Amino acid sequence: MGILNRKKEYDYFGNFLCCAKSASEAALYLCQAFENFDAEQVAGHVTNMHKIENDADMEKHEMIRNLAQEFITPIEREDIAALSQELDNIVDAVEDVMRRVYMFNVTSLRPEALEFTKLIVHCCEAFEKLVEEFRCFKKSKIISEYIIEVNTLENKGDKLHADSLRRLFTEETSTDDRLVWTTIFEALEACLDACENAADIIEGVVMKNT
Repeated sequence: MGILNRKKEYDYFGNFLCCAKSASEAALYLCQAFENFDAEQVAGHVTNMHKIENDADMEKHEMIRNLAQEFITPIEREDIAALSQELDNIVDAVEDVMRRVYMFNVTSLRPEALEFTKLIVHCCEAFEKLVEEFRCFKKSKIISEYIIEVNTLENKGDKLHADSLRRLFTEETSTDDRLVWTTIFEALEACLDACENAADIIEGVVMKNT
């Protein structure tokens, strides 16, 4: 849970990293579930994914409790709160993908779905590296590279989303399938958007403080 240093000050950067690791864990779980897709196991995957999301929520709530009690913080309070929310949004977005697969009773996956999950894993891994570097952002010479990497992966997601929808609407398929996969592709893209939004907050903090 929360990390304390020797001065008993709350380690916000450590908490950010814990939340980023939860996002990576959720993304990897989703990817593995899609790689070995079995419709009969989806309900169990929803339960397991919710546990990851709940653990991430606990980290967020602990951070907010500490933020409410402290007057001095390493970066602006508004930025801490905003980044905490966006970190939570990443895990929520990944969980939402699995939930939609369950709600729509998907029995087989389109190939683009697996391609999306692999991209999400890479994006979450890049974002985790960014958050790890965030602690020393005033001295870091590589933090901007991780921000660019996250943005680049999100751009690839935009293209994949467009290509996936075009393929969906140019192939012979049912109206129901088009509706289901349109919403799932949107949910998959939202995972990458959430990573980029969180990276944008970090970039803003860096620009204001260096």
